[in-house]
Amino acid sequence: MPSSLEIFANLFYLVSVVLAARNSVHTWAVGLVGCVLFGWLFFSVQLYADVTLQIFFIATSLLGWWSWRRGRQGEALPISRASATGQGLALLLAVAVAGAYGALLHHFTDAYAPFIDSLVLTFSVLAQLLLMRRKLETWYGWLLVNTLAVPLFASRELYLTAFIYLLFWCNAWYGLYRWRRELKAEMA
Repeated sequence: MPSSLEIFANLFYLVSVVLAARNSVHTWAVGLVGCVLFGWLFFSVQLYADVTLQIFFIATSLLGWWSWRRGRQGEALPISRASATGQGLALLLAVAVAGAYGALLHHFTDAYAPFIDSLVLTFSVLAQLLLMRRKLETWYGWLLVNTLAVPLFASRELYLTAFIYLLFWCNAWYGLYRWRRELKAEMA
């Protein structure tokens, strides 16, 4: 049976993720509440990399909110594409940082699945940074994150969270579809 903390954390995150796919600036405010609740939840089940991630999400949610509203000389930031070179370098950096952070957690804490948890952390950071800049490739990042997170959360008996992250995986496909369509319309 999921705790009320897990239920509310997932509820806020679910609404936030749906709003992101719909390209709504309100994703950031709703997401802030979810970040705080998930930070508390993940600490209680020894997923420390995910606690670190929630702290990052709180800071970037504030920046993302500002960026989406005023990020282009006071105008709303449009959807755009990231460069292939930048994506490749960011992906390599994310894997390297995940390896290093996973090793730290493995050697110095009682963390559960420190390397997978660290991959969820670093790929989430990458996807969040892309989301903040309204880059289409954010949705590929979220697909990867959710593919790793679903079995990780299920292994800690966070079944509701695993199910919601499966819904996030589906939502990432929807976000990719919708943002592609909006990008094409902006370019026309």
